Amino acid sequence: MTRLSNDPARFAEQALDGFAAAHPGLVRRVSGGVVRAAAPAPGRVAVVVGGGSGHYPAFAGLVGDGLAHGAAVGNVFASPSARQVRSVARAASGGGGILLAYGNYAGDVLNFTAARVHLEAEGVDCRAVAVTDDLASAPAEQADRRRGIAGGLVVFKVAAAAADRGLDLDEVERIARLANARTRSFGVALTGCTLPGAAAPLFAVPGGRMAVGLGIHGEPGIDERDRPSADGLAELLVDTVLAELPAGIDAPAGQRAAVLLNGLGSVKYEELFVVYRRVAELLAAAGVQVVAPAVGELVTSFEMAGVSLTVCWLTDELVPLWCAPADAPGFRRGLSAVAAAPPAPVLAEEAEEPVPPASPVSRAAGRRLLDALAAARDAVDAHADELGRIDALAGDGDHGIGMSRGVNAAVAAAVAAVAAGAGVGTALTWAGDAWADAGGGTSGALWGVALRGAAVALGDDREPTAARVTGAVSRALADVTRVGGAAVGDKTLVDAFAPFAATLADRVQAGQPVAAAWREAAAVADAAARATADLVPRVGRARPLAHRSVGAPDAGAVSLALILAAVADAVGGAAATAPTREEETAR
Repeated sequence: MTRLSNDPARFAEQALDGFAAAHPGLVRRVSGGVVRAAAPAPGRVAVVVGGGSGHYPAFAGLVGDGLAHGAAVGNVFASPSARQVRSVARAASGGGGILLAYGNYAGDVLNFTAARVHLEAEGVDCRAVAVTDDLASAPAEQADRRRGIAGGLVVFKVAAAAADRGLDLDEVERIARLANARTRSFGVALTGCTLPGAAAPLFAVPGGRMAVGLGIHGEPGIDERDRPSADGLAELLVDTVLAELPAGIDAPAGQRAAVLLNGLGSVKYEELFVVYRRVAELLAAAGVQVVAPAVGELVTSFEMAGVSLTVCWLTDELVPLWCAPADAPGFRRGLSAVAAAPPAPVLAEEAEEPVPPASPVSRAAGRRLLDALAAARDAVDAHADELGRIDALAGDGDHGIGMSRGVNAAVAAAVAAVAAGAGVGTALTWAGDAWADAGGGTSGALWGVALRGAAVALGDDREPTAARVTGAVSRALADVTRVGGAAVGDKTLVDAFAPFAATLADRVQAGQPVAAAWREAAAVADAAARATADLVPRVGRARPLAHRSVGAPDAGAVSLALILAAVADAVGGAAATAPTREEETAR
């Protein structure tokens, strides 16, 4: 388990600070992550990678000459926020365009996509590649739904080498996609892993057994079997990876391949070498020519005892890119060909948006919003452990921790906004951005989207009447379903959110006071959240392990229902309230 930490909520931030301090000649700290220490080369493409903490050397350790130009790093096992990705991309940019590369997880896809859209709106040519190398997470006909695990290193390496050779963004993107399409990975776990501050691992593997087909966020495997010898494990890994060849390859014989044997956190290097000895024998017997193999901890999962095998079937143009020199803290090959350059100045933190004018009644509603957010915070903090337990059944078990980080940050941001004279719309906007930044992952992104949508609907110049509150809820739901891509029946928070919004609108339209309507709708949402226990997840991180979640409700739906019930009293005071005489006069 993780034994050395201070405040678990700040573990990722403090680890990143220490990492940058330990490698001042290779990387420099910027808001949201790290970039190369040297100033960006003018006119060159920048390859920006990223994901959650807990996977070192991925992702920060893969920044350096010959490898990534920058890495956006989120909280433990949670994607960086869109704002963090934008910040790193801007710091890494040399003006030749940006390629974003990340694992194919819902939170990463949401946040990197949002960052890309924002950068493109600023006039930056930006592309994105989601790595999909994990054979265990989806069948071949659904390869675009596979997770990204250790194969991401190959994709990042060849793309960065192409960029450093001066190729344009079209070519760098094409090469990254080519490498991704030709990369296959498969892994096993011998133990689970424990998040900082947690008392128990996310999952356990019985003695003498192993979980087969695991992810890198503490997700359990898709199967469990007796633990084999090192040679037996090598045979399982090689047989599985060679069973699915990329299009255009009929047999492994005569093919060149980049091969990675990856330790997931606590398997000794000597053990990895014992396994690789047999891997090399099996690949040679199959006629595979291994090119520049890599054995060691490359993409980890805290202290998980596990091993994964990655094979990327190289083409003539990929071979020199894979073999090119690299000098990053977590991956070195030969001597760097990039001359040292004077360090560029550290990018300042993004400034908060200015507080726009607000009417007295909207500012008063902003003050009442603080009560609602505080109630949400108290409800989430009280149930964080239970939310994590539910999430761990088919996911990574971090939902309670992520929700707690998000809602606490939202409260602090809203307090700052209200103190600066913000109306309810701006207070919600600040709260949403803070929730997305601190919460990370899918839930953080979706709550950020929801609060921003409600903010747009309420604005800063109008009274939040019952009709406007229901409109804000409907706008938030519409934005969440549009961005998240989930529908009723997919076993997500939408299963509770949709009936809540419909019931609230129906009761308010019938003339019911908003407080009573909200309480009734919250009860409907609670029942709908509980009913998700009967559903099979069709989207998100739980989908590959769908059968494990049957019988348990969706953690996102449960946390939403908790929050909706908790804020009922505050909503009654924030909506359909007549303005004071002073406020009426001011208007």
